[in-house]
Amino acid sequence: MSKFKQADLNKVKTVSLRRRKSKASITSFGRPTSLIGADSFFENLPENLKAADLKAFIKHVVRARKKNRPFHVLMGAHVIKVGLSPIIIDLMEKSIITGISMNSAGLIHDLEVSFIGRTSEDVQAGLADGSFGMANDTGEYFNGVVDLAESCKIGLGEAAGRYINSSNALYKDYSLFAAANRLGLPATVHLVVGADIVHQQPGFKAGPAAEASYCDFKILASILGPADKGGVVANIGSAVVLPEVFLKALTVSRNLHKGRRNITTANFDMISHYRPMMNVVSRPTANGGHGYNFIGHHEIMIPLLAWGLKSYMGENIKDYGVKK
Repeated sequence: MSKFKQADLNKVKTVSLRRRKSKASITSFGRPTSLIGADSFFENLPENLKAADLKAFIKHVVRARKKNRPFHVLMGAHVIKVGLSPIIIDLMEKSIITGISMNSAGLIHDLEVSFIGRTSEDVQAGLADGSFGMANDTGEYFNGVVDLAESCKIGLGEAAGRYINSSNALYKDYSLFAAANRLGLPATVHLVVGADIVHQQPGFKAGPAAEASYCDFKILASILGPADKGGVVANIGSAVVLPEVFLKALTVSRNLHKGRRNITTANFDMISHYRPMMNVVSRPTANGGHGYNFIGHHEIMIPLLAWGLKSYMGENIKDYGVKK
Protein backbone atom coordinates (compact mmCIF):
# COMPACT_ATOMS: atom_id res chain seq x y z
CA MET A 1 0.00 0.00 0.00
CA SER A 2 1.39 3.40 -0.96
CA LYS A 3 2.11 5.80 1.88
CA PHE A 4 0.80 8.64 -0.28
CA LYS A 5 -2.82 9.71 -0.24
CA GLN A 6 -4.92 8.69 -3.26
CA ALA A 7 -8.10 10.27 -4.60
CA ASP A 8 -11.18 8.19 -3.77
CA LEU A 9 -12.80 7.61 -7.16
CA ASN A 10 -15.75 5.89 -5.49
CA LYS A 11 -16.92 9.35 -4.45
CA VAL A 12 -16.96 10.97 -7.90
CA LYS A 13 -20.35 12.07 -9.22
CA THR A 14 -21.23 10.77 -12.66
CA VAL A 15 -23.76 12.03 -15.20
CA SER A 16 -25.93 10.51 -17.93
CA LEU A 17 -24.36 10.27 -21.38
CA ARG A 18 -27.72 10.87 -23.05
CA ARG A 19 -28.18 14.11 -21.11
CA ARG A 20 -24.65 15.29 -21.77
CA LYS A 21 -24.23 17.79 -24.58
CA SER A 22 -22.22 16.31 -27.46
CA LYS A 23 -20.65 18.31 -30.29
CA ALA A 24 -20.45 15.56 -32.93
CA SER A 25 -23.39 13.60 -34.35
CA ILE A 26 -23.86 10.98 -37.05
CA THR A 27 -26.15 13.49 -38.79
CA SER A 28 -23.03 15.42 -39.80
CA PHE A 29 -20.83 12.40 -40.65
CA GLY A 30 -19.37 12.01 -44.12
CA ARG A 31 -20.49 9.40 -46.64
CA PRO A 32 -18.55 7.29 -49.14
CA THR A 33 -18.37 8.86 -52.58
CA SER A 34 -19.10 7.39 -55.98
CA LEU A 35 -16.26 7.14 -58.48
CA ILE A 36 -17.82 9.60 -60.93
CA GLY A 37 -15.06 11.90 -62.17
CA ALA A 38 -12.35 10.36 -59.99
CA ASP A 39 -10.17 9.01 -62.80
CA SER A 40 -10.06 12.33 -64.61
CA PHE A 41 -9.43 14.28 -61.40
CA PHE A 42 -6.42 12.26 -60.28
CA GLU A 43 -4.95 11.82 -63.75
CA ASN A 44 -4.94 15.58 -64.23
CA LEU A 45 -3.39 16.56 -60.92
CA PRO A 46 0.06 18.15 -61.36
CA GLU A 47 3.03 15.79 -61.20
CA ASN A 48 4.61 18.05 -58.61
CA LEU A 49 5.12 18.20 -54.85
CA LYS A 50 2.28 16.80 -52.74
CA ALA A 51 -0.03 16.03 -55.66
CA ALA A 52 2.64 13.72 -57.05
CA ASP A 53 3.22 12.26 -53.59
CA LEU A 54 -0.47 11.56 -53.07
CA LYS A 55 -0.76 9.71 -56.37
CA ALA A 56 2.42 7.78 -55.61
CA PHE A 57 1.16 6.77 -52.18
CA ILE A 58 -2.19 5.65 -53.60
CA LYS A 59 -0.36 3.52 -56.17
CA HIS A 60 1.72 1.93 -53.40
CA VAL A 61 -1.48 0.92 -51.60
CA VAL A 62 -3.02 -0.47 -54.78
CA ARG A 63 0.11 -2.51 -55.59
CA ALA A 64 0.22 -3.83 -52.04
CA ARG A 65 -3.40 -4.93 -52.07
CA LYS A 66 -3.09 -6.59 -55.50
CA LYS A 67 -0.23 -8.64 -53.99
CA ASN A 68 -2.32 -9.39 -50.90
CA ARG A 69 -0.08 -7.28 -48.67
CA PRO A 70 -1.73 -5.38 -45.80
CA PHE A 71 -2.76 -1.74 -45.69
CA HIS A 72 -2.99 -1.08 -41.97
CA VAL A 73 -4.27 2.24 -40.64
CA LEU A 74 -3.37 3.85 -37.32
CA MET A 75 -5.89 6.50 -36.24
CA GLY A 76 -6.34 9.08 -33.54
CA ALA A 77 -9.79 9.70 -32.08
CA HIS A 78 -10.25 12.91 -34.07
CA VAL A 79 -10.95 10.79 -37.15
CA ILE A 80 -14.24 9.72 -35.57
CA LYS A 81 -15.11 13.16 -34.20
CA VAL A 82 -14.91 14.79 -37.64
CA GLY A 83 -17.25 12.20 -39.14
CA LEU A 84 -14.96 9.90 -41.11
CA SER A 85 -16.10 6.52 -39.75
CA PRO A 86 -18.39 5.71 -42.73
CA ILE A 87 -15.54 6.44 -45.16
CA ILE A 88 -13.07 4.24 -43.28
CA ILE A 89 -15.67 1.46 -43.00
CA ASP A 90 -16.29 1.65 -46.76
CA LEU A 91 -12.57 1.07 -47.41
CA MET A 92 -12.61 -1.86 -45.00
CA GLU A 93 -15.64 -3.36 -46.74
CA LYS A 94 -13.90 -3.01 -50.10
CA SER A 95 -10.85 -4.90 -48.81
CA ILE A 96 -8.60 -1.86 -49.22
CA ILE A 97 -7.96 -1.23 -45.52
CA THR A 98 -7.04 -4.56 -43.92
CA GLY A 99 -6.86 -3.56 -40.25
CA ILE A 100 -7.03 -0.62 -37.86
CA SER A 101 -5.30 0.51 -34.66
CA MET A 102 -6.54 3.29 -32.38
CA ASN A 103 -5.78 4.80 -29.00
CA SER A 104 -8.43 4.14 -26.36
CA ALA A 105 -9.96 7.58 -26.87
CA GLY A 106 -10.89 6.27 -30.31
CA LEU A 107 -12.65 3.31 -28.73
CA ILE A 108 -14.51 5.65 -26.36
CA HIS A 109 -15.81 7.80 -29.21
CA ASP A 110 -16.70 4.69 -31.22
CA LEU A 111 -18.72 3.30 -28.31
CA GLU A 112 -20.61 6.56 -27.79
CA VAL A 113 -21.41 6.84 -31.49
CA SER A 114 -22.56 3.21 -31.59
CA PHE A 115 -24.98 3.55 -28.69
CA ILE A 116 -26.34 7.11 -28.89
CA GLY A 117 -25.20 8.42 -32.29
CA ARG A 118 -23.33 11.33 -30.71
CA THR A 119 -19.92 11.99 -29.12
CA SER A 120 -17.38 14.71 -28.19
CA GLU A 121 -18.30 16.69 -25.10
CA ASP A 122 -17.61 20.33 -24.21
CA VAL A 123 -14.34 19.91 -22.32
CA GLN A 124 -14.09 23.50 -21.11
CA ALA A 125 -17.57 23.53 -19.59
CA GLY A 126 -17.14 20.10 -18.02
CA LEU A 127 -13.74 20.93 -16.58
CA ALA A 128 -15.12 24.01 -14.83
CA ASP A 129 -17.65 22.03 -12.77
CA GLY A 130 -15.85 18.68 -12.60
CA SER A 131 -18.27 16.84 -14.88
CA PHE A 132 -15.86 16.37 -17.81
CA GLY A 133 -15.56 12.69 -18.65
CA MET A 134 -18.07 11.61 -16.03
CA ALA A 135 -20.71 10.07 -18.31
CA ASN A 136 -21.49 6.81 -16.52
CA ASP A 137 -22.87 5.09 -19.63
CA THR A 138 -19.52 5.48 -21.39
CA GLY A 139 -17.73 3.91 -18.44
CA GLU A 140 -20.17 1.01 -18.41
CA TYR A 141 -19.71 0.36 -22.14
CA PHE A 142 -15.91 0.45 -21.79
CA ASN A 143 -16.01 -1.86 -18.77
CA GLY A 144 -18.19 -4.26 -20.76
CA VAL A 145 -15.50 -4.41 -23.43
CA VAL A 146 -12.79 -5.01 -20.82
CA ASP A 147 -14.84 -7.77 -19.15
CA LEU A 148 -15.32 -9.51 -22.50
CA ALA A 149 -11.63 -9.20 -23.33
CA GLU A 150 -10.70 -10.67 -19.95
CA SER A 151 -13.14 -13.58 -20.11
CA CYS A 152 -12.29 -14.51 -23.71
CA LYS A 153 -8.56 -13.72 -23.40
CA ILE A 154 -8.62 -11.43 -26.44
CA GLY A 155 -7.51 -7.89 -27.16
CA LEU A 156 -9.53 -4.73 -26.55
CA GLY A 157 -10.13 -4.13 -30.25
CA GLU A 158 -11.58 -7.57 -30.95
CA ALA A 159 -13.60 -7.43 -27.73
CA ALA A 160 -15.01 -4.03 -28.70
CA GLY A 161 -16.25 -5.35 -32.03
CA ARG A 162 -17.86 -8.39 -30.43
CA TYR A 163 -19.40 -6.30 -27.66
CA ILE A 164 -20.99 -3.79 -30.01
CA ASN A 165 -22.20 -6.37 -32.53
CA SER A 166 -23.83 -8.49 -29.82
CA SER A 167 -25.54 -5.47 -28.23
CA ASN A 168 -28.69 -3.56 -29.08
CA ALA A 169 -26.67 -0.49 -30.09
CA LEU A 170 -28.84 1.48 -32.52
CA TYR A 171 -25.96 2.94 -34.51
CA LYS A 172 -23.54 0.02 -34.74
CA ASP A 173 -23.33 0.52 -38.52
CA TYR A 174 -21.20 3.58 -37.72
CA SER A 175 -18.76 1.62 -35.56
CA LEU A 176 -15.23 0.99 -36.83
CA PHE A 177 -14.73 -1.85 -34.35
CA ALA A 178 -18.05 -3.51 -35.16
CA ALA A 179 -17.18 -3.34 -38.87
CA ALA A 180 -13.75 -4.89 -38.29
CA ASN A 181 -15.31 -7.70 -36.27
CA ARG A 182 -18.02 -8.30 -38.88
CA LEU A 183 -15.43 -8.43 -41.67
CA GLY A 184 -12.91 -10.55 -39.77
CA LEU A 185 -10.27 -7.81 -39.78
CA PRO A 186 -7.85 -7.07 -36.92
CA ALA A 187 -8.57 -4.02 -34.77
CA THR A 188 -6.27 -3.04 -31.92
CA VAL A 189 -6.55 -0.51 -29.08
CA HIS A 190 -3.52 0.99 -27.36
CA LEU A 191 -4.17 2.22 -23.85
CA VAL A 192 -2.43 4.97 -21.86
CA VAL A 193 -3.57 4.69 -18.24
CA GLY A 194 -4.71 8.07 -16.93
CA ALA A 195 -5.21 9.62 -20.35
CA ASP A 196 -8.87 8.71 -20.91
CA ILE A 197 -12.13 9.80 -19.34
CA VAL A 198 -13.10 6.29 -18.24
CA HIS A 199 -10.05 6.17 -15.96
CA GLN A 200 -11.67 8.86 -13.79
CA GLN A 201 -14.58 6.62 -12.91
CA PRO A 202 -14.67 4.05 -10.06
CA GLY A 203 -15.54 1.05 -12.24
CA PHE A 204 -12.41 1.16 -14.42
CA LYS A 205 -10.42 -2.08 -14.27
CA ALA A 206 -6.87 -1.00 -14.95
CA GLY A 207 -5.24 -4.44 -14.77
CA PRO A 208 -7.50 -6.32 -17.21
CA ALA A 209 -7.65 -3.30 -19.55
CA ALA A 210 -3.87 -3.06 -19.70
CA GLU A 211 -3.55 -6.81 -20.24
CA ALA A 212 -5.99 -6.68 -23.17
CA SER A 213 -4.15 -3.72 -24.67
CA TYR A 214 -0.88 -5.62 -24.34
CA CYS A 215 -2.49 -8.45 -26.31
CA ASP A 216 -3.29 -5.88 -29.01
CA PHE A 217 0.33 -4.70 -29.05
CA LYS A 218 1.43 -8.24 -29.87
CA ILE A 219 -1.25 -8.51 -32.55
CA LEU A 220 0.01 -5.30 -34.16
CA ALA A 221 3.60 -6.60 -34.07
CA SER A 222 2.41 -9.72 -35.90
CA ILE A 223 0.58 -7.65 -38.53
CA LEU A 224 3.72 -5.65 -39.25
CA GLY A 225 5.64 -8.73 -40.40
CA PRO A 226 3.79 -8.93 -43.74
CA ALA A 227 3.51 -5.13 -43.87
CA ASP A 228 7.32 -4.92 -43.86
CA LYS A 229 7.43 -7.07 -47.01
CA GLY A 230 5.66 -4.74 -49.42
CA GLY A 231 2.74 -3.56 -47.31
CA VAL A 232 1.57 -0.10 -46.29
CA VAL A 233 0.91 1.63 -42.97
CA ALA A 234 -0.77 5.02 -42.62
CA ASN A 235 -1.04 7.13 -39.49
CA ILE A 236 -4.01 9.49 -39.43
CA GLY A 237 -4.10 12.08 -36.69
CA SER A 238 -2.16 10.45 -33.86
CA ALA A 239 0.67 12.74 -32.78
CA VAL A 240 2.24 10.69 -29.98
CA VAL A 241 0.69 7.40 -28.85
CA LEU A 242 0.35 5.43 -32.08
CA PRO A 243 3.66 6.57 -33.63
CA GLU A 244 5.39 5.37 -30.45
CA VAL A 245 3.46 2.09 -30.34
CA PHE A 246 4.07 1.52 -34.06
CA LEU A 247 7.84 1.97 -33.70
CA LYS A 248 8.05 -0.56 -30.86
CA ALA A 249 5.78 -3.07 -32.62
CA LEU A 250 7.83 -2.74 -35.81
CA THR A 251 11.00 -3.35 -33.80
CA VAL A 252 9.52 -6.57 -32.40
CA SER A 253 8.52 -7.64 -35.90
CA ARG A 254 12.00 -6.99 -37.29
CA ASN A 255 13.59 -8.80 -34.37
CA LEU A 256 11.49 -11.87 -35.16
CA HIS A 257 11.56 -11.68 -38.97
CA LYS A 258 14.83 -11.06 -40.77
CA GLY A 259 15.22 -10.13 -44.43
CA ARG A 260 14.87 -7.23 -46.81
CA ARG A 261 12.71 -4.34 -45.60
CA ASN A 262 10.14 -2.81 -47.93
CA ILE A 263 7.42 -0.86 -46.16
CA THR A 264 5.53 2.20 -47.36
CA THR A 265 4.31 4.60 -44.70
CA ALA A 266 2.35 7.84 -44.69
CA ASN A 267 1.35 10.36 -42.08
CA PHE A 268 -1.80 12.46 -42.43
CA ASP A 269 -2.29 15.30 -39.96
CA MET A 270 -3.42 18.91 -39.68
CA ILE A 271 0.01 20.15 -38.57
CA SER A 272 3.49 18.68 -38.63
CA HIS A 273 4.61 16.81 -35.50
CA TYR A 274 8.02 15.38 -34.60
CA ARG A 275 7.07 11.81 -33.67
CA PRO A 276 4.95 10.94 -36.72
CA MET A 277 7.65 12.33 -39.01
CA MET A 278 10.40 10.34 -37.31
CA ASN A 279 8.59 7.21 -36.12
CA VAL A 280 6.23 6.70 -39.07
CA VAL A 281 7.68 8.45 -42.11
CA SER A 282 11.48 8.47 -41.72
CA ARG A 283 12.93 5.79 -39.45
CA PRO A 284 10.91 2.74 -40.61
CA THR A 285 11.73 3.38 -44.29
CA ALA A 286 15.42 4.28 -43.89
CA ASN A 287 16.56 0.78 -44.91
CA GLY A 288 13.97 0.15 -47.61
CA GLY A 289 10.63 1.57 -48.58
CA HIS A 290 8.96 4.94 -48.98
CA GLY A 291 7.66 7.51 -46.50
CA TYR A 292 5.16 10.29 -47.18
CA ASN A 293 3.80 13.18 -45.14
CA PHE A 294 0.56 15.02 -45.91
CA ILE A 295 -0.65 18.09 -44.06
CA GLY A 296 -4.33 19.04 -44.21
CA HIS A 297 -7.63 18.72 -42.40
CA HIS A 298 -8.73 15.10 -42.01
CA GLU A 299 -12.30 15.83 -43.10
CA ILE A 300 -10.92 16.90 -46.50
CA MET A 301 -7.80 14.77 -46.93
CA ILE A 302 -9.22 11.37 -45.98
CA PRO A 303 -12.27 11.48 -48.31
CA LEU A 304 -9.86 12.58 -51.05
CA LEU A 305 -7.55 9.67 -50.28
CA ALA A 306 -10.47 7.23 -50.24
CA TRP A 307 -11.73 8.55 -53.58
CA GLY A 308 -8.31 8.01 -55.12
CA LEU A 309 -7.87 4.55 -53.64
CA LYS A 310 -11.20 3.31 -54.99
CA SER A 311 -10.50 4.88 -58.37
CA TYR A 312 -7.06 3.30 -58.79
CA MET A 313 -8.22 -0.09 -57.50
CA GLY A 314 -10.70 -0.15 -60.38
CA GLU A 315 -11.90 -3.60 -61.36
CA ASN A 316 -9.77 -5.17 -58.61
CA ILE A 317 -12.00 -3.69 -55.93
CA LYS A 318 -13.97 -6.09 -53.76
CA ASP A 319 -17.04 -5.31 -51.71
CA TYR A 320 -17.85 -7.16 -48.52
CA GLY A 321 -20.25 -4.53 -47.27
CA VAL A 322 -23.75 -5.14 -45.99
CA LYS A 323 -26.09 -4.99 -48.96
CA LYS A 324 -29.10 -2.80 -48.21
